[in-house]
Amino acid sequence: MTGTTTTGAQDGYAFETRQIHAGELIDAEAFARITPVYQTAGYLFESFDDGVERFAGRSTRRAYSRSDNPTNLVAARRIADLEGGVDAILVASGQAAIAAALFALASAGDHILTTKNLYEGTREMFRGALRRQGLEFEAVEATASVDEWLARVRPNTKAIYTESIPNPLGEVTDLARLAEVADRAGVPLVVDNTVATPYLNRPFEWGAHIVIHSTSKWLAGHGSVIGGAVVDGGRFDWAAHADRFPQLARGGSYGERSFVERFGAGAYGAYLRSVIVLEYGPTVPPTSTFLLLHGIETLSLRMERHVHNARLVAEALQGHPAVAAVHYPGLPDSPHHALAQKYLPDGAGSIVSIDLAGGRDAARTFLDSLTLVSQMTHIGDVRSLAIHTGSTIHAKLTEAERLDLGITPGLVRLSIGLEKAGDIIRDLRRALDAVG
Repeated sequence: MTGTTTTGAQDGYAFETRQIHAGELIDAEAFARITPVYQTAGYLFESFDDGVERFAGRSTRRAYSRSDNPTNLVAARRIADLEGGVDAILVASGQAAIAAALFALASAGDHILTTKNLYEGTREMFRGALRRQGLEFEAVEATASVDEWLARVRPNTKAIYTESIPNPLGEVTDLARLAEVADRAGVPLVVDNTVATPYLNRPFEWGAHIVIHSTSKWLAGHGSVIGGAVVDGGRFDWAAHADRFPQLARGGSYGERSFVERFGAGAYGAYLRSVIVLEYGPTVPPTSTFLLLHGIETLSLRMERHVHNARLVAEALQGHPAVAAVHYPGLPDSPHHALAQKYLPDGAGSIVSIDLAGGRDAARTFLDSLTLVSQMTHIGDVRSLAIHTGSTIHAKLTEAERLDLGITPGLVRLSIGLEKAGDIIRDLRRALDAVG
């Protein structure tokens, strides 16, 4: 027998307390203090009728681990609590989270608006797999006016998609303005909050409706697991937009009540779990979630150190003769500094990108000269990481397409870790000196 604690924002507990306790399950038999790994494919039914109720979605008990698991449930509820949402579900990766979130909103032939600058893996999925499945994506400059955004909205537009801190150039998105667009258009605002984490920014507080995370990054923090999460803010009025979202606001065959009627503010999360995730099956193993939970417990402490180190690194690299530009919204001379002060008062994240004056050759020399900072693809690790985005993440684009996104030949993305800041800076400067 298990029970869920109620430790959370509703009890007035601070973020630092909730990242340790929110959503936890206490096993009444074993009294295990740490959430255990429930390594099981399925769950016993108490009776014939119990099985019927579970499969009909009328029971809060799970039917199969393809859509849920007690270990995953704890982490999902904890992330939802930290973000200020009403529900969340874990999936196998950040990419799976994006796809699942949009599949719950849109069908073949539908249209989704996005900001122009997004993580390239996301853009690649939009113009690749999701476009082949019939979804149309239209990119708009994040700085476009409300009227410009509204002019792009169509009757078949189903969402506006953005990132709170776009990767890799660290622009800061004006979430409140996009939320105004979404509200006026009658569509949800979907925000990937991976780089900011709920410790630095909570998009629901600025009007967003759905939040996405790649839990592989700062939430886990140690680079050992892959996972994703979709969080339902519970504030979008699906019933008022039933024509646009009939899958949520209208009943099914045989007189079945709609998800809105059955789950109220949690309708989107319930639909995502019981339809999209159940049918597609992007299941995250509970062993991975066990490690994720241990990472979340120290999120605030790590983020404080991440942003402290990132600011020192960004300041230290300014003015080096090999560096043409430093991209970090925490710098006073950044064009995104004012928005960073508004949306990220506790720190502007820990992605620092540098543009090397010598282009691709300089980037090669710089990266191959690093000894402490790891040359690899990943972000949000306790270790500092570096990658030349133009030849890796953005390699499939043409040179013109890369330049249009601000990806210059000499751009190197740094994910600043938790090592001593002076040691990180020493390694970076030594590699920059090697560039000449």
